[in-house]
Amino acid sequence: MLQISAIQLAELLAGIARAQAAVVNGLENELAGIRSGRVVPAVQSAAHLRDHPDPTLVDLPVRVLLTSMGRIPPDPAVIARDLERLINGTAATRATKEEAAAASSPSGGEALDFSKPG
Repeated sequence: MLQISAIQLAELLAGIARAQAAVVNGLENELAGIRSGRVVPAVQSAAHLRDHPDPTLVDLPVRVLLTSMGRIPPDPAVIARDLERLINGTAATRATKEEAAAASSPSGGEALDFSKPG
């Protein structure tokens, strides 16, 4: 039986999001304005940014995609921590999550906050 670690799953989610972001970029190259006019609002809606400030397990992949569509790619270590928190059912406060993101990112972690729109 295959056993996958949280960091391996996080890397897989980041890779899938990177591929999806490449498709969105390809569409933007062919149809100018589609990214900001149609795709990003639809993805933000699917991410439940307003409904769930902290991501649920279902929302996490969409939020990783939003981060992938930004300038700084998502950090698999941050995704792994979110996965472990969500799967183990432990509650993390928003401040704790921001501190963890800031500690793992040289840019201050602001781009890795999945609760902010891309």
